[in-house]
Amino acid sequence: MKVAIMGAGLSGLACAITLEKHGIQPTIYEKRSRVGDRFVNGEVLLSIFTRPVHDCIASLSEQYGIYLQPTANIQKMTIRSKSEQAIIEGQLGFTNIRGREEDSFESQLGRQVQTPIQFHSEATYEQLLLNHTHVVMATGDGDYAKKTRNFREDLTVSIKGATVEGQFDRYEVMSWIDYDLAPFGYGYLIPYSETEANISIAIPDLPANRGVELEDLWEPYVHRLRTDLGQALPITDQFQITRYPMGICRSARIGNTFYVGNCFGSMMPFMGFGQYVALLTGIFAAYDLCGIGNYEELTAPLRKSYENSLVMRRAMEQLDNHDLDRIIRMLQGSLGEKLFQTKRLNPLKLASYLLRPYVKLKQGVTS
Repeated sequence: MKVAIMGAGLSGLACAITLEKHGIQPTIYEKRSRVGDRFVNGEVLLSIFTRPVHDCIASLSEQYGIYLQPTANIQKMTIRSKSEQAIIEGQLGFTNIRGREEDSFESQLGRQVQTPIQFHSEATYEQLLLNHTHVVMATGDGDYAKKTRNFREDLTVSIKGATVEGQFDRYEVMSWIDYDLAPFGYGYLIPYSETEANISIAIPDLPANRGVELEDLWEPYVHRLRTDLGQALPITDQFQITRYPMGICRSARIGNTFYVGNCFGSMMPFMGFGQYVALLTGIFAAYDLCGIGNYEELTAPLRKSYENSLVMRRAMEQLDNHDLDRIIRMLQGSLGEKLFQTKRLNPLKLASYLLRPYVKLKQGVTS
C-alpha cells in the first residue's frame, strides 16, 4: 500500500500521524514551504459545536493519540448585537493559533509526524493517483474537490482580519453579531496572549450583499471594537480572504481517494467552525486505510452536523438586527447557561430541527 497525502494541514497531518501509529508510512506532499505557511489568525473550539464531546482536546488525546496544546481554555464569552449584550461563563472550549507560529496547531502536529514532508510540491492529484494506491485529498479548501466534481458548494465567505495589540483576558473571547457592521455575518476577537489578539470580520457573499466591500466595513468595525474595549488596538498584521468556498463533498470516498478537512466539508456554514471535524476526518480516513473502520460510516455524523449548521446559516440570513437583539437578550439568562453548559444537549441539532420549517417558509416567500 502506497498512500499519498495531498496537503500538510490539520486533516492531512492528523491522517499521517494516525497511519504511522498503525505501521503505515504515507508520503506527504505540501505545495508551500513549511507546515503552517499561511497568515496568522486565532480560532476557537467551542464545546457547544462539538457535542456530544465536551472537551475535544482531551478526546483527541485519549481516543485518538493526537496531542494539541491550545492557547487557553475559554472561561468567558461576550456576545454583542446592535443593542444587547450577553455574557456566558464556564468551561466553554479553547482558543488556538493557526498559521506561521511555532505554537500553531499545524506546527504542533508537524512535530508529531515522523514521515518527512515533501515541501514545494507541484504534484497534481492525477499524478499522485498514478504513483500511489490511495490518495488522501487534504488541500485545505474545496477547490480540488470541485475539480473532481465531488463538491456541493453552498456559499462563499469573505473575511478580513488583523493582529492587534492591547490588554486582553486570554480566557475571554468576544463576538459581534450586528448586521450594520457585518451584513448577515459576524465579527470576533480571539486573544493570542495578554497583549495580542486576532480581530476578524466575516460576511457571506449573498445577493443581498452584492456591492458590499469588506474594506468599507473594516474601519467602522474596528472603531466599534475600540469603543467597546476602550483601547486603541494598534494593528500589526492583516490578512484578507475573498469568496472562500464552503460546502461538502458528495461522497467522502471515491475509489481509493479520501476527501478530508475542507475537501470533505469540515467548515461549518453557521459560524465557520471546523477544526475538530477536520482533525476527525483525517483520523477516520486513516482508520479506513488501516482496515479498522469505514470512512463513509465514520463521517456520517459529521455530515449531519454540517447540514444542521447549514440550516442555522440560512436562518441567520432571514433575521434582522431586531431579531438578533432579541436572541442575545435571551442568551443573557438561563437559556444561555443551559445551551452552553448542559452536556447532554446538542444545541445545533435541536436548533436546526426547530428552524427547518421556518427556513423553508421564508425561502418559499422570497423565491
